[in-house]
Amino acid sequence: MTEFQEKLRQQHENSMHQELEKLLSTTKGVEAENSRKDFEGFKHLFHRFLQVKGPSVDWAKINRPPEDSIQPYERIHAKGLPEAIAASLNKLAVVKLNGGLGTSMGCKGPKSLISVRNENTFLDLTVQQIEHLNKTYSADVPLVLMNSFNTDEDTKKILQKYTHHRVKIHTFNQSRYPRINKESLLPVATNMGLIGENGEAWYPPGHGDIYTSFCNSGLLDKLLSEGKEYIFVSNIDNLGATVDLHILNHLMSQPADKRCEFVMEVTDKTRADVKGGTLIQYDNKLRLLEIAQVPKAHVDEFKSVTKFKIFNTNNLWISLPAIKRLHEQNTLDMEIIVNPKTLDGGLNVIQLETAVGAAIKCFDNALGINVPRSRFLPVKTTSDLLLVMSNLYSLEAGSLTMSEKREFPTTPHVKLGSSFTKVQDFLRRFESIPDMLELDHLTVSGDVTFGKQVALKGTVIIIANHGDRIDIPAGAMLENKIVSGNLRILDH
Repeated sequence: MTEFQEKLRQQHENSMHQELEKLLSTTKGVEAENSRKDFEGFKHLFHRFLQVKGPSVDWAKINRPPEDSIQPYERIHAKGLPEAIAASLNKLAVVKLNGGLGTSMGCKGPKSLISVRNENTFLDLTVQQIEHLNKTYSADVPLVLMNSFNTDEDTKKILQKYTHHRVKIHTFNQSRYPRINKESLLPVATNMGLIGENGEAWYPPGHGDIYTSFCNSGLLDKLLSEGKEYIFVSNIDNLGATVDLHILNHLMSQPADKRCEFVMEVTDKTRADVKGGTLIQYDNKLRLLEIAQVPKAHVDEFKSVTKFKIFNTNNLWISLPAIKRLHEQNTLDMEIIVNPKTLDGGLNVIQLETAVGAAIKCFDNALGINVPRSRFLPVKTTSDLLLVMSNLYSLEAGSLTMSEKREFPTTPHVKLGSSFTKVQDFLRRFESIPDMLELDHLTVSGDVTFGKQVALKGTVIIIANHGDRIDIPAGAMLENKIVSGNLRILDH
């Protein structure tokens, strides 16, 4: 950094600190105290942002992980389970990342409150899964929700309905950071409020914030005092992320001096996953490489299924004492993700984020486990929702499993057009969810509706041109069909 650059960096940092103090002066009491804690974390991130320029990895230093650093799940499963698995369960807490809204699916409020199957929401299914574990093994596995300022209030209201379930539920809030103007590098907020235009001035800084906010909330210490040793962390919209007793047993059966402090579940890449983060060996450490860190010239190589064969499911098993140690030593180092956004008024801003998995390089004896694809079942779109609502999956004790009636274990490829993006539109277009047991590929585009008890098999493509409408009649069976034009079935 030249002397001039260093001066400029110092100016930006000083201006930012002054603006943050002004913002803090608009609030008081507990809120001011919490915001000050949040801002300490933000200052640290902003300081690093000003110092780092260009891609954060040197492509020439990237190596494939050593063989033994990514274990096949089958090897871990083959060990079997000890009779005393309940003792291991009592040392576990389940953490679900619950900071996201349902806006991308056209829903108001937290995404976890969207109904996904038989009127059950993501949160309902999570509670059912853990309650089933606790009852089956007479265990005490608590559920911890990491909320954001966007989801906290609505989530807490709904939690009352679980008071009689056999699951202790704790919540904590991730930080609230200020979005910054892309040009001036100053906060766009005028006060600490969340109302009106100012509401757009704040953001939750990605799930990498879990370590700091978990420690700051006091919940980490509480769980440690209750004898908990590991947390299983996953996205609440990944319906495949259930507690796996074999992975838990593998963690608990290591000798104390070789304890694995961090497990990342990875799975084989398909063409649909080319953007997912992957594990690499870098500076003799296992490290997560995200697409945002890849130099432009190497993006195609990063997406290749041959060189980088696996991707991160964001199902993570992390040692609680290790989080506490690294937090106290201030040695949790995660790459900064610079996320550009445009606000409603057209203003260009950036938000600085981190990813929870990026901390893998800070933990001792970290390990990747290559798990079956069934442990990665995220619902990001209504196309995903169609799959999990269908007869491809059966639901038992909150867990979805692929139906035994499906002959091959792969999931069909479903692409629903923009008329299906919002959940309410999607539901309106299906009188009932089609039979998809023998489906390989479905593409639907335009104004299309489905009658009751439709069956889809093989490859089905339905395209209604602009101004046309296609009604698939009740009871229809479409196998390897392309339907296009205008097909409106009228009663007479």
